[in-house]
Amino acid sequence: MSARRRLREVHVKGIELKTAAQIAKLREANRIVADVLDAIATVAAVGVSTWDLEMVARRRLKELAAEPAFLGYRGYPAVLCTSVNSVIVHGIPRKDLVLKDGDVLSVDFGAFKDGWCGDSARTLPIGVISDKAAALVEATRVSLEKAIEQCVPGNRLGDIGWAVQSYVEKRGYSVVEQFAGHGIGRHMHEPPQVMNYGPAGRGPRLSVGMVLAIEPMVNEGGPGVVIEEDGWTAVTKDGSLSAHFEHSVAITENGPLVLSRAQNG
Repeated sequence: MSARRRLREVHVKGIELKTAAQIAKLREANRIVADVLDAIATVAAVGVSTWDLEMVARRRLKELAAEPAFLGYRGYPAVLCTSVNSVIVHGIPRKDLVLKDGDVLSVDFGAFKDGWCGDSARTLPIGVISDKAAALVEATRVSLEKAIEQCVPGNRLGDIGWAVQSYVEKRGYSVVEQFAGHGIGRHMHEPPQVMNYGPAGRGPRLSVGMVLAIEPMVNEGGPGVVIEEDGWTAVTKDGSLSAHFEHSVAITENGPLVLSRAQNG
C-alpha cells in the first residue's frame, strides 16, 4: 500500500480515523466519564451545592486514576460544568449555588485516561420538576438518540444535525446554534464540528473509525445565547429553560458504538 493511499484512509478531510485498539482506549476513558456522572447523579439533590458536586467528581476522578479534561482548559476553573435551568452550558460550580426543588441541572464532564479523552453530559431533574421541564429534558435526550442512529458508515455528517433539529423543532423547541459537538480522541476537541442543525445529506461521509462527541443543546424558548461576565456561563437570551445531553460515539462496521454509556447497548 502506498503511503499516499494509507494517508487517505487514516484521514478523511482532516478527520483522524481511529483503529479498533484506539477505540478501546477511548472506551476506557469514557467508562470513567460515565462512572463520574453516575456518582454525580446519585448525590445531586435539593440542598446540595454545585460545588459539592465538583468535589464528588474530583474525588472519584482521583480514585479512578484519571485526569480532568476541563480543568485549566482555556482557563476554565473546574472539572465539571454545572448548568442550572436557563444556563445552557459551561456553568461554573459554586458554593453559593444550592440546588432547589424543580431545578433542571445539566452536568458536562470530560476526562483523560492514558492519553485518550472521554466526554459526556446529562440533564438531571432535581426533586420534582414541572411537566414542561420534563418534556424538554426527554425531547433533548431522545434527539441525541436520533442523532446516534445516523452514525453509520456512508451517511453524511449533516444527517446527525438534521436528526436533532427535525426532532426538537417539531415539538416547539429550538436548537442552540452557537455551540456544537466535535471529534474526540487524543484531544478533547478534534475535527469535525458536529452541528445540531442543518440539512441532511451534506458534509463528509461518515467512515469507520470516526469518533464523535454529539451534544444537542435545546432551549424551551428561542435559540438566543448570552455569555455572562465570567466569560464561560452561557444562558438563554429569553430566560427559558435549556437541556443538554452528550455521548461520545464511534462509527464501526456494525453501526454506532456509544462509548460513554455505563453499559453499552
